[in-house]
Amino acid sequence: MTLNWDDSRVFLALARAGTLTAAAQQLGIGIATLSRRIERFEKGLGIALFFRSQIGYQLTEEGTALVASAEQMEAAMLGFSKQALDTTISGTVRLATAENLATKLILPNLNQLKQQHPELNIEIVTDIRTANLHRHDADIALRMTKPTQGHVSFRRVGTLSYGLYQALEGPTIELTPETAIGWDSHYQDLPVAVWLNQAFEGKAPALTTTSVATQLAACKAGLGIAVLPDLVTTDEAVRCVKTLPELCQPIYLVLHNDLRHSKRIRCVADFLTELIEQPLTALNRPT
Repeated sequence: MTLNWDDSRVFLALARAGTLTAAAQQLGIGIATLSRRIERFEKGLGIALFFRSQIGYQLTEEGTALVASAEQMEAAMLGFSKQALDTTISGTVRLATAENLATKLILPNLNQLKQQHPELNIEIVTDIRTANLHRHDADIALRMTKPTQGHVSFRRVGTLSYGLYQALEGPTIELTPETAIGWDSHYQDLPVAVWLNQAFEGKAPALTTTSVATQLAACKAGLGIAVLPDLVTTDEAVRCVKTLPELCQPIYLVLHNDLRHSKRIRCVADFLTELIEQPLTALNRPT
């Protein structure tokens, strides 16, 4: 006969209480139910656990020998329940994202997450190239391109919009190879670089850099006109002279499948989703 191990809880209650009435009240079940479960437990074990009398239930020698084991089971179950119900978020999450998202959106708001979960550690990896979640370069990523391979799951959480920007002061600059601030030759696969290359029929911009931050700095210095994400320009001394809806990029939240049910990963994923959905809606230019 297969044992119902939950009956060990009933056995312990009766062993401690000494009477069916007291044990039943403690467990919140009926006296008849408790009696049946004790009989079932004894039958499954093949031994008598209690001596029955008018004054109550007294443990047999065999029953006494099993109390310690039943208490160990009780302690293990309590520990299991506590761990399952524990809402503490702790550990390290390695996040890969674009530098502009990190510096202009995530880092300014990260303290909110840290205050809610002080035992959570965040590692932010910023690189213009894509981190490989399949190789565990990161646990979670915000990407502008849809993943096509690897053991990952993803969903679109927002849109990054672009515009043509120049210094706040001065006349409007016409976009030409001579006035453009573009991307270095090593980054010609980026959508903005491809767009500029097509617009200039292959002619290189007069000034190129290797980051959005340096392009923004050059733009503020009056060195030309640049294609920039609207996100990075909201508090800078530059102005948008033209919106570029054709360059809008989706933002994908990507999780490694082995980690997507982790509490700490889900916590960071929810934080990023909420963060992106709110401000980018306001920052996106009309199309």
